[in-house]
Amino acid sequence: MQGGMWLFSYLCRAKGNGNDCMKRILFVCHGNICRSPMAEFVMKDLVAKAGREAEYYIESAATSTEEIGNPVYPPARRKLAEHGIGCAGKTARQMTRADYDRFDLIVGMDSWNLRNMNRICGGDPEGKICLLMDFTRRSGDVADPWYTGDFEATWRDVLEGCQGIFCSLT
Repeated sequence: MQGGMWLFSYLCRAKGNGNDCMKRILFVCHGNICRSPMAEFVMKDLVAKAGREAEYYIESAATSTEEIGNPVYPPARRKLAEHGIGCAGKTARQMTRADYDRFDLIVGMDSWNLRNMNRICGGDPEGKICLLMDFTRRSGDVADPWYTGDFEATWRDVLEGCQGIFCSLT
């Protein structure tokens, strides 16, 4: 997705930070216990392995209030652990309108999330809101394991999307 790269470049120039600008990314799903925390911690892992932690600030949030304060869902936690990625201490939080100003890129997992993100933010005048799969060769939604139970399919979607974001920003 070329729009994300343009946005970061624009924001860095506007802040006067040149190439040293911190990229602030928020991943969002319905409950913030499966897909968006998986994306948060996969992205953090990619950034850490590249030695670029100082360049990124990464979080995740929910569009709903259903799971606020709950930890990452155990099967999602196990799937991350299979790949050597921890998520200890993460609890679900709801996205707020203020997040629109705090983050440079706000990445939803599916089209329903996108509608709710736009509602919460009061629109998307700066073009910050997008879908994770927009950063891959195929568009669409990240498989929702809450309904399918298929955390492997979700893992593949999240990994591919996060790799796409990372590649577009480096």
